[in-house]
Amino acid sequence: MDRLVLERRQVWIYLSAIIGGLLAGSAWPGIAPTLEVLLWPALAVLLYATFVQVPLLHLRDAFRDRRFVAAILIGNFIVLPALAWALVQWLPPDPAVRLGVLLVLLVPCTDWFITFSQLGGGNVPRAIAVTPINLLLQLLLLPVYLWLMLGSGPIAGLGLTEIWPALLVVVLPLIAAAVSERWIEAKPERTNVRDRLAWWPVPLLALVVFMIAGAQVSAVRDALGLFPVVVPLFIVFLLLAALIAKGLTSLMALPTDHGRTLAFSLGTRNSFVVLPFALSLPAGWEVAAVIIVVQSLVELFGMVFYLWWMPRHLFR
Repeated sequence: MDRLVLERRQVWIYLSAIIGGLLAGSAWPGIAPTLEVLLWPALAVLLYATFVQVPLLHLRDAFRDRRFVAAILIGNFIVLPALAWALVQWLPPDPAVRLGVLLVLLVPCTDWFITFSQLGGGNVPRAIAVTPINLLLQLLLLPVYLWLMLGSGPIAGLGLTEIWPALLVVVLPLIAAAVSERWIEAKPERTNVRDRLAWWPVPLLALVVFMIAGAQVSAVRDALGLFPVVVPLFIVFLLLAALIAKGLTSLMALPTDHGRTLAFSLGTRNSFVVLPFALSLPAGWEVAAVIIVVQSLVELFGMVFYLWWMPRHLFR
């Protein structure tokens, strides 16, 4: 199977994994503790395989096209955070729900948006070039955004003791990926290592969502009543993100392929990078992780719509 074919079918793979996890967790409730333990190493390997595809050591290359980078930064780190804040005002005043929505909407994607840019006629080299900027800025700015939008109250009880496993799961794969990139680039024949690792994210993310669904069956049941609220919110976000990309493309006088890439960047979010932080939350906050998984599914269906909409109507 070609990797692009695998990535085209990923939405059905993840949906099947979630259904399988819910069935397994319902049939064998005793497997939940085991799945919770295995989830952390699976997340670490998933993040490593993803970060290896990001040119972490080539941050300077991203700034060669200043207009495109300006559009990416304005869209992802100024306009969309404001949009996310506005959208959560329509949610119930539950801090766990609002935190879950903000966690996922505030962080731009660094992996599959490249795939969708390729499928949708975007500029793949530009997409690859801006990924390290998106990754590093989101890790730096996410705590600031959460503090500004939620205040210290809802997350005041989250100290280093609670979130250190999540920090390790994100930071260690990031460091390992940077070291691997240096090792791969030392000899041309080693590039096949990165190519092989590029196959890993889809099956690993399927495994991760299977484990989350299996371990959080009760949380999913409790969150069912929220789906009619959060799913339309995520759909509105997708539509507005595309229109914002269209506006920024016109404002910056970007070529059509750059505009499509911008739209896929604004429309996709880094769900599994923030998953470790959601999973580190104390008891009673499990709904945050469920919301993040729901958003990733809505987003993938949205990307299927983007692939039809972008070349035919929004960016001809």
